Amino acid sequence: MTKSFRLPDLGEGVHEAEILAVHVVVGQSIKEGDLILEVETDKAVVEIPSPITGDVREVLVQKGDMAKVGDVLINFVEAADTLPAAVPEPPKSLAGQEVAAAQPLQTSQQPVPASPATRRLARELGVDLQQVNPTGAGGVVSADDVRSFAAAKKTPEELPAVEHSPTTPTPAGTPSAASLPDFSQWGPIIREPFRSIRRATAAQMTSSWSRIPHVNCQDSVDITRLEAFRQRHKAEIEAAGGRLTMTIFAMKAVATALKNYPHFNASLDLASQEIIVKQYFHIGIAVDTEHGLMVPVIRDVDRKSIKELAIELHGAIERARLRKNSREEMLGGSFTITNVGGLGGSYFSAIINHPEVAILGLGQGRMQPAVVTNSGGEPEIVPRLLMPIVLCFDHRVVDGADAIRFLRQVIDVLEDPDELFITMI
Repeated sequence: MTKSFRLPDLGEGVHEAEILAVHVVVGQSIKEGDLILEVETDKAVVEIPSPITGDVREVLVQKGDMAKVGDVLINFVEAADTLPAAVPEPPKSLAGQEVAAAQPLQTSQQPVPASPATRRLARELGVDLQQVNPTGAGGVVSADDVRSFAAAKKTPEELPAVEHSPTTPTPAGTPSAASLPDFSQWGPIIREPFRSIRRATAAQMTSSWSRIPHVNCQDSVDITRLEAFRQRHKAEIEAAGGRLTMTIFAMKAVATALKNYPHFNASLDLASQEIIVKQYFHIGIAVDTEHGLMVPVIRDVDRKSIKELAIELHGAIERARLRKNSREEMLGGSFTITNVGGLGGSYFSAIINHPEVAILGLGQGRMQPAVVTNSGGEPEIVPRLLMPIVLCFDHRVVDGADAIRFLRQVIDVLEDPDELFITMI
C-alpha cells in the first residue's frame, strides 16, 4: 500500500518550512525512525524520521523548496507491498492523483503536479497552474514554466494589481517583486532566496513595528567596577565551560527590575482587553549568526546564579550558530536583551519582539572622560568605562516615567557589583 508523508504540524503557529536536506532517494529501503528529511522553520532546524518501514516510491521535494503544513513530501510503499518491476508508475501530483502524461495542458478537473515551491511562486505571481504548459518530466510544472507564463501573459501594468489582490496576498514582511524595476537593465545583479530565518525575521519585525507604538529612553552606564569584577572571575567561568560577558550581568539586573516593574514583563491582549503579566522571567538573547538573527530563551533567570547563566547562555549561543537549537529553546521569552558591544556598536533603537512589550539594547563600553565627585566632595574629570544602554518599550502598556525608573534601576545595579548581588531576588 502506498503511504503519503505530509509535512506535519510543527506547532506554535508554524505553517511552512524550508527543505534543508532530503536523505532518501527513489527505490531506497528505509526503516521506521530513519532520518528522511531536515526542514527549517522560523524557530529551528527539525530532523524528520520515517513513520514507516518500506521503500521510497516518490520524492516530491528537493533542497531549497518551501513546503506548507499538509503538503505531500514523499510517497512510500510499505514493506508488506512490492513495487511493480516492469510496469512504470504513472506520474503523480502532490495530491497523490494520477496525471495523464499525454496531455500537455492541465484541465480544471485535474490537480496540477508541481512542487510546493512552484505552487508558492504561482500564488505570488498570480498564475493559474491549470493554464501553464508543463515541461517537466511526467507533466510536472516547473518554476521556470510559471515564470515564463507570467512574463508572456502579464504586462507590467497588470502585475501590481495581481500581486496585491485579495486572493494572492503578499506574505508579511515580503516586498512585492512586481513593484520593483528591472535592476538588471543597469548592470549585473544576483538574486538570493528570501526565506528561512531572514524571511521570518522580516515578517516578525514588520508585524512588531506596525503593531507597537515604539518609544525609547537611553543613558550610559559606568561599568568600570563591573568590568574589573568580570576580569577577576572570567577565567574561572571559562574553566567551567561558560563565558562571563556584560550580557550575563544585564540579565540579572533586568530580572530584578522586572520584579519591581512587572508591566515590562507583560503582553497586551487586545482581543480580551487585558494586560497579561507573566510571573516567570524568561529572557531572550539576540544572537548574530551567519544564518540570521536568532533569539534563544534562557528560562528562570531570577533563580540562577551568574555562573549558571554564563554556562547556559554560552551553550545556547553555540547551538544557535550551528542551528542546533530545539524549538522549545526559542520560545516562551518574556523580555529580550540585545548586545551589539562585541561588534563595536553604540546607541541604537531595537525593535520589540512582539508580543513582548520591551527590549534592552547594550552597546560597546568605551573609556571616556566623566565627571565624578572625589573624596573631598569636589567634582573632577576622570577616565571611566561607559556603556550605552537603550530601553525600547510599548507605550500602550507602560509610560515614559516608568521606563526611566526601570532603566535607572538597571543602571544602578550594573554600576555597583555589590548592589548587583544584594538586589538579586
